[in-house]
Amino acid sequence: MGARKRLAAIARKEQKKKLVYAILRHCPTSPRKMRLVADLIRGVEVNKALDILKYTKKEAARRLEKLLLSAIANWQEKNEGTNLNDVTLYVSKIHVDQGRTLKRIRPAPQGRAYRIRKRSNHVTLFVDVKNENIENNNDNTQEKAQAV
Repeated sequence: MGARKRLAAIARKEQKKKLVYAILRHCPTSPRKMRLVADLIRGVEVNKALDILKYTKKEAARRLEKLLLSAIANWQEKNEGTNLNDVTLYVSKIHVDQGRTLKRIRPAPQGRAYRIRKRSNHVTLFVDVKNENIENNNDNTQEKAQAV
């Protein structure tokens, strides 16, 4: 590996250390069904997202709830001195990717066979601290711009 690639890899590792995330791999539901639930909590505050997942009837919601709790625990591990009640955490990014597809065969009429695709997915959930001061400053700036 060249020096430039090595330095870039080191920089990526340092950036990744600052991120707080949790990954769920090989979840045995289709990515489409998981995305329906993931879209409900994208950009939402953590406590509200947990409530949404708790009262959603889909099976994918239970798996995402555990994943979100894992991401919160990861945040607490990286920020030991900070109290969870003092900060506002939110789901900054969540993406669902397709995982391995198991291909099975089902008997069909007249000696044929139908193919069954048992899909799986990978979910990555990022949690971040919402900076309320920055949002308040942006609101004040917009109000001043409208006044002028």
